[in-house]
Amino acid sequence: MSILILLDYIGTMVFAMSGVLTAAEKRLDLFGAMFIGVVTAIGGGTTRDLLIGVTPVTWLSMPIYLYLILGAILVAMLFRKVLIKWRRTLFIFDTIGIGVFTIIGLEKALAIGVNPGVAVLMGVTSAVVGGVIRDTLTNEVPLIFQREIYATACIAGALVYLLLRYAGLDPALNQLLTAGVIIAIRLLSIRFNWSMPILSMPRED
Repeated sequence: MSILILLDYIGTMVFAMSGVLTAAEKRLDLFGAMFIGVVTAIGGGTTRDLLIGVTPVTWLSMPIYLYLILGAILVAMLFRKVLIKWRRTLFIFDTIGIGVFTIIGLEKALAIGVNPGVAVLMGVTSAVVGGVIRDTLTNEVPLIFQREIYATACIAGALVYLLLRYAGLDPALNQLLTAGVIIAIRLLSIRFNWSMPILSMPRED
């Protein structure tokens, strides 16, 4: 098993847990929490696969993802009070998750001949759409529409991946460096409070 696959599994589980914890904060019932957990984990990959015409989607053709998601949901439900205290740790894994999901989505799109620009979009889709669905269903403004550097980090990493790919860098090293760029941008943006400018309407005099 490659490191990328292992991190993909971990990222999938963390996304599922984040969905359950969000549902718990919103005081949803058990079914609602399970549903939010599942769509958070698979939303991005499913959307990507459907957009590029890859069927059956990954979690249907590889049941291990469903088992990992269900296991993560059960853990989150049983230990939600403890996990909420570990928000910082979950944040780290979430950040690793978006880095890995960006690379996986990008590579999957490129492998079937998708235009590089669209492939970047598919990488970002893999990383952020699950969170968008989670936040929308729980009546929150999705993180990518707020000032935080989130999707922008994925885009930057995807562009680095393409540059290194065309430069002929070893694929495994490219994956590592690209994930590192995404993770570093995300962590530094939180550490130093970097943010995107706000678009606001001009005031009328």
